[in-house]
Amino acid sequence: MKKKFYNKKISEKLLIDKFLTKLNFNKKETFNFQNDAAFIQLKKNNKLIFTNDSIIEGIDFFKNDNPKSIAQKILTINLSDLSAMGSYPYCYMMNLCIPKYINLEWVKIFTNHLFNLQKKYNFFLLGGDLSKSSKLMISSTFIGKTYSNKIISNNKVKLDDDIWVTGSLGQSYAGLKIIKSKSNKDIKKKFGNYFLKKYYYPKHSSLGPFIVNFSNSAKDISDGFLGDLQKIVKNRFGAKIFLKKLPISIKMKELIEKKFITYKEILNCGDDYQLVFLSNKKNEKRLLKIAALHKIKITKVGKIIKDLGFYNDSNILIKSNKYYDHFLNS
Repeated sequence: MKKKFYNKKISEKLLIDKFLTKLNFNKKETFNFQNDAAFIQLKKNNKLIFTNDSIIEGIDFFKNDNPKSIAQKILTINLSDLSAMGSYPYCYMMNLCIPKYINLEWVKIFTNHLFNLQKKYNFFLLGGDLSKSSKLMISSTFIGKTYSNKIISNNKVKLDDDIWVTGSLGQSYAGLKIIKSKSNKDIKKKFGNYFLKKYYYPKHSSLGPFIVNFSNSAKDISDGFLGDLQKIVKNRFGAKIFLKKLPISIKMKELIEKKFITYKEILNCGDDYQLVFLSNKKNEKRLLKIAALHKIKITKVGKIIKDLGFYNDSNILIKSNKYYDHFLNS
């Protein structure tokens, strides 16, 4: 498009016609954004799963972050929630509150990345709302579907269940710590590119829908491994954590050796958007086979015990931070 186009004043009609309509993938449910509401056709053997998240400038991302990164984050935080309940994404609604500094070039980059991710994971924009704001704020409601009537809930924890995690721990947090660190220039030079990408472009685990028959409980690790595991076990059980088996990347191990990051931080940090899930030990071979089929890394990192609290291999209590609270941690 010509540069002249980007000097045009932003309007609702312009944003919808030029940028947002392409995100509905021409689905009949959206009425091509000509109505104030939309519909979803239900089937007997599927459940609909709903989740909602908001991200706010200055709290969840920086003002100067690349619009691609912001698009990635608003989708990832919702996709991981759907996966944790055993569903895959079907569609979503999005509210954009846009400040004056946002221009059409920004909107183009943002919506193009949304489009690419939607295409990759096969879901579409159902509708939403636009408004002015002093800060950039994005709220989205995602709707997922299940392959059957089964879902993964968090009320079926059983003694001796195996504890599994997908992906690697602490990646995004390491990127954020590098951004905030001003004294470790060598760390930034050697590890910056790798970990900054993990922070700005987090990826969720799509394993959930494929393990509904083998998982008793699951959560995404958005508030930290121990924090989200605590939400699963509550005050009913404890857990033994196999610290030596934690899925930590080679580069992360180097950061630990350089004392830039600690195991305690890795266990408690959030924004990984991977899954922690429980399963009966008899399901281990099946889980590994399913994960391999979908090319998803999973690691058994512990088991559920009757004693409250989290313990390492030597039965020493692991101190954990309270899970993230939007009001207490801001």
